[in-house]
Amino acid sequence: MAPIPGCRTDMNITLLTDSINSWFIPFGERLNREMSNLGHVVKYVHKKQDIERGDVCFLLSCSRIIEESYLSLNKNNIVVHASDLPSGKGFAPLQWQILEGKNEIVLTLFEVVKEVDAGPFYFKDKLEFDGTELYDELRCKLGKKIIEMCLRFIKERDTLKPVEQVGPESFFHRRGRKDDELDVYKTIAEQFNHLRIADNDKYPLYFKYLGQTYLIKIYRDDSNA
Repeated sequence: MAPIPGCRTDMNITLLTDSINSWFIPFGERLNREMSNLGHVVKYVHKKQDIERGDVCFLLSCSRIIEESYLSLNKNNIVVHASDLPSGKGFAPLQWQILEGKNEIVLTLFEVVKEVDAGPFYFKDKLEFDGTELYDELRCKLGKKIIEMCLRFIKERDTLKPVEQVGPESFFHRRGRKDDELDVYKTIAEQFNHLRIADNDKYPLYFKYLGQTYLIKIYRDDSNA
């Protein structure tokens, strides 16, 4: 692939996803290939101890705190967060917002600082859904958008200026087992957005009835597509 005019092609870049079981791994591998094709030296790692000294470290789908000693190895430490920061800091922002009924989700690409999700941002983008996507489809669209935004940062890095977050902040708490419970007295239509964010494999939805607990899993029927 020919170099992009005005774009550095000699950067040392680390991509970190801190679990080998993360849903993001296939997208991280694709991002690795695409950045390498631009002429950069890229390493995709899954432990913070493997972060190398360089220009940019992307922290993608990370669930653990990265200490300053590791952040200091790169000039930029970048996260893409699925909310319009400073609104929606914290955990599982995409799922919480879909549950709220939103089908337009703003994503923020920002610089990591000590405080959670508080660093200055470089730009924002958005994802649009049609309201029918289930969990895997939501994640697929999110993964592709994260790749797009990270590539944009690399291509425009020399001209981008950080902007401090302003406005009221809010936080999403970490989702737990109680958050996966359906209400037996509400209709499927009323709870469809809850069904959309269900992780059938790791965290299936459930309901309690007549002293028993029942699991619910949802799949799209494409037999008549």
